[in-house]
Amino acid sequence: MSVAVVVAVALFVGVVCYAVLGGADFGAGFYDLTAGDARDGSRVRLLVDHSIGPVWEANHVWLIYVLVMWWTAFPETFAAATTTLILPLALALLGIVLRGASFAFRKYAGTLGQARLFGAVFATSSLITPFFLGAVAGAIASGRVPAEGQGPVLDSWLHPTSLFGGLIAVGTCVFLAGTFLTADAERSGQPDLAARLRVRTLGVGVLTGVVVLVALVPLQQDAPTLSEGLRGRAAPLIVLSAICGAATLVLVWRRRYGIARLAAVGAVGSVVTGWGVAQYPWLLVDEVTIDDGAGAPATLRALLVVVALAGVVVLPPLVYLFRLTQTERWSRE
Repeated sequence: MSVAVVVAVALFVGVVCYAVLGGADFGAGFYDLTAGDARDGSRVRLLVDHSIGPVWEANHVWLIYVLVMWWTAFPETFAAATTTLILPLALALLGIVLRGASFAFRKYAGTLGQARLFGAVFATSSLITPFFLGAVAGAIASGRVPAEGQGPVLDSWLHPTSLFGGLIAVGTCVFLAGTFLTADAERSGQPDLAARLRVRTLGVGVLTGVVVLVALVPLQQDAPTLSEGLRGRAAPLIVLSAICGAATLVLVWRRRYGIARLAAVGAVGSVVTGWGVAQYPWLLVDEVTIDDGAGAPATLRALLVVVALAGVVVLPPLVYLFRLTQTERWSRE
């Protein structure tokens, strides 16, 4: 295994972490959006604030990690992707900024009208951001990002693979968030709220599964290289994801929320990893391989040293932070 492949694996670990941790963060916006009016939805929104409040900024560490690793280790492909996919990337970035600002401003709104406005912005941007990030992934996976970075601004991502990628990204984020929020509601002594979230989570899970199955049909024609990889080397991971997803639905149905969270993480982590394995050895599918797109060997080796140091310095505080948020008992009063 070359140094470039090792760096690419380290980069993709960040993608998986962002999909799981950031995904649960983004998906919470759906439950905020569908919570109801100010009186009926206050408990759901308070739960959302408590669940993602301590970690919503920490989750974006993974996005920064991925971007820095990509443009440092594989600069030409980074330039090609960001040039071709500037529109969906800009919209995703706009969603991240609006989401963070509105989440903070809502807590300090002077009137109910302002709080509703900021809440609507928070919920809407929580859904559009994963959609456009999924669309970007679909564009790369379908081979629509040329090596020279001069692909069409619209046609590069307005096609079945990108659109289904965006929908699946939103669905998995919402499903993951629902599983976590339901467990948080149960742990905080609100079984009636957990029951409400349970129904929505089951509905989103089933709907997302249907979308995934439907997407397999156009994927064969629209992204043949990716489709071949999914049927081949990545098939065990896709099967594992399906098993974990089904297990999550069963566990949520049976109100085993704590274990359901682990199964949901397994489902999302497996399917994202399966995408990476199916795409291997391409960095830009059908255009540039990992080895061909790598930067200077000295840069790659330095990046691996930085990754090792980050694992020692950054990971323990993040793990401790998430442990605190998942073990602390809180009151809604």
